[in-house]
Amino acid sequence: MRFLVDECAGPALAAWLRSHGYNVFSVYDEARGMDDIDVIRQAYQEERILVTADKDFGEKVYRERYPHRGVVLMRLEDETASSKISVIQRLLNGYGEELQERFVVVTEKQVRFARS
Repeated sequence: MRFLVDECAGPALAAWLRSHGYNVFSVYDEARGMDDIDVIRQAYQEERILVTADKDFGEKVYRERYPHRGVVLMRLEDETASSKISVIQRLLNGYGEELQERFVVVTEKQVRFARS
């Protein structure tokens, strides 16, 4: 599975994903300050699932109709690196095969697949 980890999702999450064998492009590490439109376009072109905490990507997908290969939107009360990693680990363990081409909202307690 390939991921594009948005800058707001952080370098620790990107490093954790890499350490578990995933192919990761980290905006924080490789293209800091990248515009949201470029982020979603690159994720789509490189067939990567976008991992972000930025609600603007919901707007890009649903209102502006940007194509995507999958978006994971983290809506966390605890935005520490360890919390982000824990939530993504739980998501991958329970729903890893269902993330492609889907818009998923995750919290510490819930996983919700949004309607397409």
